[in-house]
Amino acid sequence: MKKILFAFLIIYGFGLNAQRTDYDWKKMDPKQRKEVINNLSPEERKDLLKKFRNNMIMESLNVDPGDKAEFTQLYNEYLESQKQIKSQFNSSFDPETLTDDEAKAKLQQSFEVGQKLLDNRKKYAEKMQQVIPCQKVLKLFQSEKMMKDKMDERRPHGNHDNNTSVPKQNP
Repeated sequence: MKKILFAFLIIYGFGLNAQRTDYDWKKMDPKQRKEVINNLSPEERKDLLKKFRNNMIMESLNVDPGDKAEFTQLYNEYLESQKQIKSQFNSSFDPETLTDDEAKAKLQQSFEVGQKLLDNRKKYAEKMQQVIPCQKVLKLFQSEKMMKDKMDERRPHGNHDNNTSVPKQNP
């Protein structure tokens, strides 16, 4: 979690008005930022990452101030729902050790989870369009893909999370 948060903060710059207390992330050098982050509890790190992500999305989409609270709540609900679906697929296995039947079952399960992710994405895209225009929903999904790609670039080889075998959904 520390590495992901630190990489995220480095990638996206710190100046997104998501300060935990009175930290001025823009004026801090990387060593200071790392020290602050390392001193946070896991829950505080998670909250900080969530704030940075949400502020980056709000800034990127230029969400109307009157719609920010509703959209933020909907967006966080969407992310939590996607996370719950992804948790249904455990990718901690070696495909080489599976029998043909086990491999077929695992492959089928990955397709089913992928379809659930896509269906959920469609459901929330419709809900989001009640708050923001469809162009901004599309931009949101593009931004998510770019963030994921940036994080994957920075992830050390061989260090994968539990959900990397689930088929990826593109906008």
